[in-house]
Amino acid sequence: MLILDGRVSVNGKVADTLPVLVDPATDRIEVDGRPVRIERPIYLLMHKPRGVVCTNNDPSGRRRAVDLLSGVRERVYPVGRLDEDSTGLLLLTNDGALAERIAHPRYGVPKTYRAEVSGRVEGESLVKLREGVWLSDGRTAPADARIIHRGRDASVLEVTLREGRNREVRRVLARLGHNVRRLKRIAIGPLQLGPLPAGAWRPLAPRELAALQRVMRAGPAEWPPMRRPDKPRASRERPAGERPAGARRVKESAVTVRTARSGGIVRRPRGVESGDGRARGRRPGAATPRRR
Repeated sequence: MLILDGRVSVNGKVADTLPVLVDPATDRIEVDGRPVRIERPIYLLMHKPRGVVCTNNDPSGRRRAVDLLSGVRERVYPVGRLDEDSTGLLLLTNDGALAERIAHPRYGVPKTYRAEVSGRVEGESLVKLREGVWLSDGRTAPADARIIHRGRDASVLEVTLREGRNREVRRVLARLGHNVRRLKRIAIGPLQLGPLPAGAWRPLAPRELAALQRVMRAGPAEWPPMRRPDKPRASRERPAGERPAGARRVKESAVTVRTARSGGIVRRPRGVESGDGRARGRRPGAATPRRR
């Protein structure tokens, strides 16, 4: 290690034993006689285009989100992931503490997606999203969802999640029978993508950073509760046994029948036949009335 090798000095004194406690804001740190430059925190908002990966190390040589940054000297990394086929809001920073609070599911930071899916989405699917959907790695946390456009062959949804499973939006909607055609993340907490073009990026505005830091300090209690989705419309088909509107209820009368085997008495609705085919309330041996 650099320290044990005696290559690190703090305020002009060699530090060759662990631990070494320093204050980057006031201490002068050198390695091999060269001062260590302390990077300033930086926060960038990008509209990730399709075909770009959210990793700083890609052995396949695909285009990375950090490759789109020009003139940024600080080493930044994406907060959370958007898969290669997805687009939308991506936050890049060198602030590890803030990145941890945004990305980790236990902090419950909501992330909102606009999804174009196949098929016509009905209210029942929204209810299932609200209650959680079973996937191979367990049941998802409740999500918020609303229908932006609903057609016969395709629909557009807005889905808000508070956990970060791999490809969760795509997997959940596919589980409900709606394959995702296009997926764009439009918000992370108080941050909004807005009209930023695909492939472009900008620093966070001071008010955006202040809002993000404020809710990070407050924790999950700061976020509003999930909105209940629209209830599915009631079916117009009348369930079996239900009376149509305006129909009169016919009061069934009961007759007392003495069973031959046990001698006990039971009460059954008049006209219901027993196992021997005789109508209740008719004398044994009586002739069956002829139908006309």
